[in-house]
Amino acid sequence: MLTALEGEIRFDDAARAAAAEDFGHLVHRTPHAVLRPASARDVAAAVRWAARHGHRFAPQGRRHSVFGRSQVADGVVADMTALRTVHAVEDDRVAVDAGATWRDVLAATLPHGCVPAGLPDYLDLSVGGTLAVGGLGARISRTGALCDNVLDLEVVTGRGEILACSPRDRVELFDAVRAGLGQVGVVTRATLALVPASRHVHRYLLSYPDLPTMLADQRLLAGDDRFGAVQGAALAGPTGGWTFRLDAVADGDPADDVLAGLSDDRQQAQVTTLTQLEHLDRLSRLEQALRANGQWSLPHPWLTMFVGDARVEAVVDAELRRLTPADLGPFGQVALSAFRRRSVTSPLLRLPADDLCYAFNLIRIPATGDVAARLVADNREVYERVRAAGGTLYPPSALPMSPEDWREHLGPAFGPFREAKQTFDPDHVLTPGYEVFEPSNRVVAP
Repeated sequence: MLTALEGEIRFDDAARAAAAEDFGHLVHRTPHAVLRPASARDVAAAVRWAARHGHRFAPQGRRHSVFGRSQVADGVVADMTALRTVHAVEDDRVAVDAGATWRDVLAATLPHGCVPAGLPDYLDLSVGGTLAVGGLGARISRTGALCDNVLDLEVVTGRGEILACSPRDRVELFDAVRAGLGQVGVVTRATLALVPASRHVHRYLLSYPDLPTMLADQRLLAGDDRFGAVQGAALAGPTGGWTFRLDAVADGDPADDVLAGLSDDRQQAQVTTLTQLEHLDRLSRLEQALRANGQWSLPHPWLTMFVGDARVEAVVDAELRRLTPADLGPFGQVALSAFRRRSVTSPLLRLPADDLCYAFNLIRIPATGDVAARLVADNREVYERVRAAGGTLYPPSALPMSPEDWREHLGPAFGPFREAKQTFDPDHVLTPGYEVFEPSNRVVAP
């Protein structure tokens, strides 16, 4: 067995059962062992051991996957939260171990008056796990995805090598790791770009009578930089129908006419001033409410897609007509946020061809667990309809995908990605849960 580790490896039932669970509560695969690494060397040694003994290897951060993607049956799981050091903050960058959360990073950078150039909406995700899937946040139209704001990476490949990569060195590895779903390497450290942060923000909650009016304002706001972040949502009304909302944030003190030209119902507009951290940590209250009523531990069959501007109104309107309150749950919503395609540069984060794209997210928080299998099946049907309309998938979603689906999804990026797999993980040791190159045995909880 593995020896001379700086960390520890566990075989007890409690550790293995925890590694077979995630935020989705939909898929359960029990590993052979759980590694608690103390260094990248431990990760590399465990990958080499797994390859020699015919096991698979998967890193886990905060286990926020919704469909068992970071689980591995009878293999080795690495609990990357053991590696969570945030290193010295420099003027424009910070090096971070992969298991650190974005909350950890902010705790180190905000006292210096700066934040990562990209941040997720939920701060308790691990840095490594977020970069492996791409990472979406409210500022995507201005900064791109989170993986677009990485300056360099330390990676353990499927060969068990510890390699550095960046836009200048080992570019093929750098491009295959960012949004690469853990298929060619395990991120152990990342250097993140930093930008100045205002001490406070102004938040504008704007209401709209219908989808077309909200979309028109999203198009307008995507063309200028009056707000640092704009997110849209459709919420089920208490007596049926949908209400529409934009959540727009301006850094510092905005101009008096910041809402000029918008078509919202101005009498319903809500304006608040928040500290930077209050804004960035805005989802913590929702988490507390879900934990208090027990829904945090129920299945979360979430689905996120990207839709191009030319088809967005027809696609979203059709899906809203199909959705019922039970499909989302009392705390669920449909998020719909515009961003400029050119802001996203990572080749593996696939988007529609339109200059303006929308993240279209079904945030399903069902009140009971007995509808989970139906909602997973429904996700697949929604995805097929959106794909037929030129849309693409954000991979950390709760639906089954075959190797053929992934090949179609990746399109021209598939060839270079397959070559990187052959180079850096020729034995297919890493992260089998996505089933990009071969199917695995998946059991979806009823």
